[in-house]
Amino acid sequence: MTTLTPQQPAIPQPGGDVTPAPEPRPAAPESRPAPEPGPAQDPAWRELVDAVREAGQYPTRSEAESVTRVVLSALGGHVVGDERVDLARALPEEAARVVASQIPATRSLTAAEFVDSVAARIEGATPATARWDVSSVLSVLPPLVGDELVTRILDQLPPGYALLFGRAELTPAA
Repeated sequence: MTTLTPQQPAIPQPGGDVTPAPEPRPAAPESRPAPEPGPAQDPAWRELVDAVREAGQYPTRSEAESVTRVVLSALGGHVVGDERVDLARALPEEAARVVASQIPATRSLTAAEFVDSVAARIEGATPATARWDVSSVLSVLPPLVGDELVTRILDQLPPGYALLFGRAELTPAA
């Protein structure tokens, strides 16, 4: 005769044998706290990267995100003072971190030097592809942060940056 314990109900087998049931799995925790939102989960960051992806016609979201990080980190070193603070406030949290974490540059770069500095940070980039990358990121900022802030940022930077932000750069007639 087989004795069964209440913790292990019997499973009848062909031929009349009885096998104990497998041990039950431990119950899953009732609820786990939601993970902290990271850049991939932040809707505003995703929207920014998606806008860059569309503007630059990047084949993958990952490529657009990488370019966005590189360009914003380069910009973060060249925008200082109240404009830098206001830019960080206007950007999605992850983008603000990228901008604010940069050490201010010791000298201003011309727009061409800025593009070259971005080219140096992107593997396989040329000045032409880096200009595309810079424009793809900076041209999506005015609708996001506002034209007034972009104007203040451009006033702080050397001539030539307006085109990178998708604006015409007008110079007074001599």
